[in-house]
Order: sequence, then structure tokens, then C-alpha cells
Amino acid sequence: MFASLCTPACAGFVIAAPAKVNLYLELLGKRPDGYHDLETLIVCVNLFDTLEIQPARELSLGCNLPGMPTDAKNLVLKAAIALRAAAGIGAGATIYLTKRIPHEAGLGGGSSDAAAALFALNRMWKIGLNDTELKAVAGAVGSDVPSYLAGAASWCTGRGEIAEPAEVPPLHLVIVKPAVGLSTAEVYQSVRAGSVSDGASNPTLTLPALTKPLFNRLQAAAFALQPLVERVYDRFRECDPLGVLLSGSGSSVFAVARDAADAKRIARQYAALGDPTDRVYAVRTCR
Repeated sequence: MFASLCTPACAGFVIAAPAKVNLYLELLGKRPDGYHDLETLIVCVNLFDTLEIQPARELSLGCNLPGMPTDAKNLVLKAAIALRAAAGIGAGATIYLTKRIPHEAGLGGGSSDAAAALFALNRMWKIGLNDTELKAVAGAVGSDVPSYLAGAASWCTGRGEIAEPAEVPPLHLVIVKPAVGLSTAEVYQSVRAGSVSDGASNPTLTLPALTKPLFNRLQAAAFALQPLVERVYDRFRECDPLGVLLSGSGSSVFAVARDAADAKRIARQYAALGDPTDRVYAVRTCR
């Protein structure tokens, strides 16, 4: 996927980092390391951040959003440091991140940015890590960072770091990000212990037929923590989409449309029902 989103620019690269939604997310139980084992189907959509990367003596990160961390707390810089350590080199880069994917939205912007940086820097620094090696570095940066290196759609297990390419038909979606955000850690901690799966089933999804319904084990916990997110869900259901679901740990909710025209209709209808502070995006899945 990133090969088609990465463009040479002088001696460096400009690369787009897509948002994602989770079409399915089940928790299988808590691990000794404190994470949850899970199963999730992730698809990337054409809502993008952009990274501009150029060679430099030192490693530095800038961002268009005031207040966004630009030290190793940011997954982009964390990824660059991890890749440099894995390769045993001291190369530098100036990275400028233009954020468009909302924060605390369950859309995976930070993880996608990190994966994009790994892909581009692996090329720019001529390290030559293969996909498996690059995924290993990505897994140490963040649980869902490897999913973006698996392709435009991926089936993820473990704590999310085991990512395999998945076949998903093209989909048109409408995403709404309300004014509130949700903490991933708080949502996971709020899931009722008895509500996780026993791991006995390994469901498959066939879209658009949807032999398994859209599902997110985190949805009830997210709604309980932030009722405004549940109101977004309820308004979406009034717009007659094929399905509605929380993405990841939220706070974004998405609706599945029948086609591009239906997505525009749903977006218009939701805008008439929703709060003016809601951000509404009509998107399609990446190829």
C-alpha cells in the first residue's frame, strides 16, 4: 500500500499515511503483559496525514498542529529512532508531519504515521529491511503499527501486532468524529471482564454480504464513558446505512454506505441531524 502513497521529493520522500476503521474487533482475554489478546479486521481509508522526509545530520520532527509532541512521545520519532537502532546506523532526517486525521478518534492516525515513517526511512536510508523485518520493528513501536505495513486491509491478532493481509471488497463509508475524544487505555479498562470472548470462535467476515455483522467489543464501554458518542451512533442509524459501528476505541463512529452516492446522502443527512461541531468525512477504502 505505502509503495503507491510514497513519492520521491529531492533526496527524500513525501508519503501519505491513511486513517483506518475496524470492521470487527473482539477481545479474547487479558495477557500477562497487561494487554488484551484480540482479533480485529482493519481497513485503511482515504483520509490522510502527510509526512515530508528529507536527509539531515540530526533526527528531528515538526508538525502543523500546535501542542502536538515532536519528541520521542510522538510515534513518528519513536519509529525513526527504533529503525535507526535496528539498522545500527546514525543517519538523520528532518520530518514534517501534516495532521488531518483526528486525535483520540479510533482512526489510528499516530500508528499510521509511524508505519509511513518506517516505510519511507527504510528506503531513504537504504537499510533494505524486508516486510517481515520492518513489521518486527513496527511491533516494538506500537501494537497496531504493523497492520499498516500488511496492506490496505489486514486481519490482526495477538495484541494487534500480528498482521496478515486480508481481502475486503471496496467500501464507501461515512465517518463522524464528535468534539469529544476517548482514551484507548480508559476504554479497554472499562470493558466488563465477563464480556470478552473465550476464544472458541475465529469469525470470518465476507463483505459486502456481511455474513458476520459489524462488531466491536469496545463499543459498549466507549458509550458508557462518553454518551455523546452513543448519540452519534443513534443519529447515524436514522440515516439508513447498511451498518454503523464505533471504530477502534473511539470516539469516531462510521457508517457503511451502499455506494459513493449513498455515502454523500448519508453525510448530508447526518449533517442535518448532528452537532455542528461534529467532523463528517465521506471516504472509501484504500486499494
